[in-house]
Amino acid sequence: MKHIMAILEKQLKDTFKNKTVLIQFVMFPALTIIMENAVKMEGMQEHFFTNLFAVMYIGMAPLTAMSAIISEEKEKNTLRALLMADVKPGEYLTGVGIYIFTICMFGATVIGFGGGYREEDLGRFLGIVALGILVSMFMGAAIGTFSKNQMAATSITVPVMMVFSFLPMLAMFNKTIEKIARFAYSQQISEWINKMVDAEFQWERPMVILANMLVALLLFAYAYHNKGLE
Repeated sequence: MKHIMAILEKQLKDTFKNKTVLIQFVMFPALTIIMENAVKMEGMQEHFFTNLFAVMYIGMAPLTAMSAIISEEKEKNTLRALLMADVKPGEYLTGVGIYIFTICMFGATVIGFGGGYREEDLGRFLGIVALGILVSMFMGAAIGTFSKNQMAATSITVPVMMVFSFLPMLAMFNKTIEKIARFAYSQQISEWINKMVDAEFQWERPMVILANMLVALLLFAYAYHNKGLE
């Protein structure tokens, strides 16, 4: 626990130094508040921008942050120094994971509250978003572990986050894309948020999300087994 808390403290100090990571946590909450209050159109779905930006936030922020932090510290040999200082890989990953999950959930709370969700609806919204954040974190961990430096991680992260972030939006306008997107966790998160007040619960949504999470965990296990954290 002492090592985990030290990693948490280190990451908090590094937050304002790493602009790539910081902007991910600020951009979408700010956009949500601006768009929800500035754009009013007749017939627009309630919480439209909140739901749209929440899914983009899930697909970008945790994935980018996780891969950037791990790959950067590998490139600068910070991880090697931490491991030599008796910090176990599991402790490091737990510390970074808690940090990213906490700060992402704080941003998600700002998005939900700024978009008009309150009380039970806000709780449901954050619960669904939390699942998406976990999947993206595992994907980011896999990419960061597999990549030898930050540039290599970015070259993989950008197309992956573009697919998962924009797939639900494209699915709104194209039925063919919608059929393909239903196998992606971001699409299921999007549909779940948009219909979370429905009386009928659909098991397909959590099952697809958990399947995506399992795939991300397997990819991370493969990357860790072949590359390690050094």
